[in-house]
Amino acid sequence: MHEFALIEGVMGIVRDSALQNNIRRVERIKLVVGKLSMALPDSLQFAFEAIKAGEELFRQADLEIEEKEIVCRCGQCHQSFAVEDSVSFICPHCGSVNIEIIQGRELYIDCYEGEEC
Repeated sequence: MHEFALIEGVMGIVRDSALQNNIRRVERIKLVVGKLSMALPDSLQFAFEAIKAGEELFRQADLEIEEKEIVCRCGQCHQSFAVEDSVSFICPHCGSVNIEIIQGRELYIDCYEGEEC
């Protein structure tokens, strides 16, 4: 389960930033996770809940996850379309396989909120 390692990394980044900005308690962390990132939101949430209990800085924090759908653009007809099954990357408008993934690989910290010292 690589989600534990991902959450440890997220918490490390937020911890460093909180220390630099005199934040004594983190109240909310927002992650953006694309469906192609292979990070499962439920597993990320589970890992966060398990790890945060051991750290005063995060003990009262909530993890908000915004999941991004897979969106592609066709190189042939230039239409954008959502990919439903993440297996079939074929343009539904013209049948081309010449596509570019324009959304769905995201995995980043959007923001965090906390209380200053």
